[in-house]
Amino acid sequence: MILEPTSDAGLPQGARDPSWGSQPHKVGSVRVALFDLDHTLIPIDSDYAWGEFTMALGWTDAAEFKRQNDAFYEHYKAGTLDVNAYVRFATAAICRQGATNSIAAHADFMRTVIKNVIKPQALKLVRDHQAAGDHVVIVTATNEFVTRPIAQAFGVEALIAVELERDTAPGGTDWYTGAILGVPSFREGKVKRVEQWLADRGLGWHMVHTTFYSDSINDLPLLEKATVPVATNPDALLLAIAQERGWRILHLFP
Repeated sequence: MILEPTSDAGLPQGARDPSWGSQPHKVGSVRVALFDLDHTLIPIDSDYAWGEFTMALGWTDAAEFKRQNDAFYEHYKAGTLDVNAYVRFATAAICRQGATNSIAAHADFMRTVIKNVIKPQALKLVRDHQAAGDHVVIVTATNEFVTRPIAQAFGVEALIAVELERDTAPGGTDWYTGAILGVPSFREGKVKRVEQWLADRGLGWHMVHTTFYSDSINDLPLLEKATVPVATNPDALLLAIAQERGWRILHLFP
């Protein structure tokens, strides 16, 4: 793990109360560590990897799925992704397979793919923030079905992910429809979702000290909102901005 030196290179010092409490908070007294997931805490894109995993299971037409999956991924990297179209595509297989098959397959995905890409240095970074009393939140543009178990593997309960609509009508399946529920946690949507998460706890941006770790230019809106933006394993576009603005740059993976 390599952290390029800046004026704020380490975790803030001192013990912090991890409970929200009922008393009014002083400005900046609540500290929140926000983490993107894909290519930030793990060195892969979990949604892309899940798509490859289900393709190997025979849930999709391999050639067509790979073509579309690769195209969506290139749009994501370029910052031009249509998130609604992508989520419909990415969840089509689990919508068809239903809950039982999908949950069982994801458990295999966790055992055979994800456990091998959760690195000690990433776990330590999360644990260091938790030990310091920070509220740790994973904020990801990947959907909740894929990412909830990954967040739990990191010991993080607070997850802001793309929420999925369920068919809960009488006689419905109570399973995913392929549509997004509410505001997707993507680009500017991450700011809105974090803002709502804070508001649900009686907090606002001016009341909290936030550190946000991300690799992607797509997360520029939330990086600009954070007290301490940390370009983590940054893509070329984000690296250039971080260097220009003097942001912390963290190389978490080789």
